[in-house]
Amino acid sequence: MADAALPRRGVNLCTGAAATDCVIDGDTIRWAGQIIRLQDIDAPEIRDFKCPAEQALGNRATERLRELMGSPIIELTRIGSRDEDRYGRKLRVVSDGRHSLGAILVAEGLARPWDGARRSWCG
Repeated sequence: MADAALPRRGVNLCTGAAATDCVIDGDTIRWAGQIIRLQDIDAPEIRDFKCPAEQALGNRATERLRELMGSPIIELTRIGSRDEDRYGRKLRVVSDGRHSLGAILVAEGLARPWDGARRSWCG
C-alpha cells in the first residue's frame, strides 16, 4: 500500500539543505519534508565517488531520476519491516503508479538492484 500518492510537482536537483521536493542523487530524494532512499536499488555516487566512471554514471542516474520524478503521480511505498536506513532516511519504493522508478533505472543500466551489499562501480 502506498504511503503517499502526490500530485505532479516541478522536480529539481537539491541545491542545499533547505531545498524541498528534489532529487539528491540517483537513489535519494527529498520529498514532502523527508529524505527518501529508493529501497530497491543502488545507484553510483556523485559526491563520494571512487573513480570518474562512477561519478559520470551517477550523474546520469541522478538526471534520469529527476526526469522520472516529473510523472503525474508519484507513489512512495514501504516494503518490508524496515522503515529507515542507518542514516535516518526513509526506505521506500518510489513509483509512477505503475512502475518502480528504481526498476526503470536498473533496466536502463543506471543502477543495480539493491541486494544489501556495497560493491564498487569502478570495475
